[in-house]
Amino acid sequence: MTSDLYKKLHAEGLISNASFEKLNQKDDATMFSIHWEIKTLLYLGVLLLTAGLGLLIYENIDSIGHTAVLLFIALISITCFIYCFKNKLPFSREKTGSPNAAFDYVLLLASTTFLIFVGYLQYQYNVFGSHYGMATFIPMVILFFIAYYFDHLGILSMAIANLAVWMGVSVTPKQLLLKYDFDSQTIIFTYLLLGILLLAGAYTTHYFNFKKHFKFSYQHYGVHAAYIAMLAGYFHYYESPVAAAWMLGIALLSFFLYRDASKNKSFYFLLLMMLYSYIALSSLAIRMFSPVYGTGTVALIFTYFIASAIGLVLLLIHFNKKIKTV
Repeated sequence: MTSDLYKKLHAEGLISNASFEKLNQKDDATMFSIHWEIKTLLYLGVLLLTAGLGLLIYENIDSIGHTAVLLFIALISITCFIYCFKNKLPFSREKTGSPNAAFDYVLLLASTTFLIFVGYLQYQYNVFGSHYGMATFIPMVILFFIAYYFDHLGILSMAIANLAVWMGVSVTPKQLLLKYDFDSQTIIFTYLLLGILLLAGAYTTHYFNFKKHFKFSYQHYGVHAAYIAMLAGYFHYYESPVAAAWMLGIALLSFFLYRDASKNKSFYFLLLMMLYSYIALSSLAIRMFSPVYGTGTVALIFTYFIASAIGLVLLLIHFNKKIKTV
């Protein structure tokens, strides 16, 4: 419509040729959003602020004093929480937006400094004594409340991480694989329980339509935790008939995840299901080949991995097309 106006004015001689060309070029220039750039800068700002405060305190702890440091951290956290409570939108069971661009990051800063305060308090003054679980349980409960009350996915991830720490494990699969001994039954069953709890959380939050957009976060961590625990259980009981029960558990989880991912058109969870199932099937294949040694067996194993990898890629392409067409 604007272009037609320019043409009309140009035809009537009210706009010169040069001005007409410049107006057309300006009109053709498409605008682009810097939403994510701003959010990234705000997030980096929170990280740099907390890191800078930590470095400043570390370098000057002898002259500042622990009590002053704790009061300073508490002041930041309380100030940020007061701002969030005053500016928050009304609570809703559905997804709630932020009142402004800075709100989520002020809340993130408040929660981060709160965790630093509790950790510092326990480390320096041992306020929880030998009850170390309380030092993670109390922040976990508060973080879950903050996540639901203010509808913040980042705080929810922090709460899930605290749940994992409280249970004595790490929620990050990479850290688990690097630092923990899967030959421990305690670690395996604890991690399996964590996965089941998170998957149950994903199901209930969606079923009861209470912050149902939190489902992804619960399911993301729960799927990794459950699969890794069951694979670890299978290898732990490798020589025992109980190993079949762990493999059955993997099959049931894969079936559940496939139905849920297909229903919700989630290629991400289909990808996780395929990758973990591939690891489980490959372990069974290697177990079948292992009693027979020789050059032919090695060649057969290599052939299996090449063929199965091609089949996996083709299946992923098929599922991706299926999701898009449903």
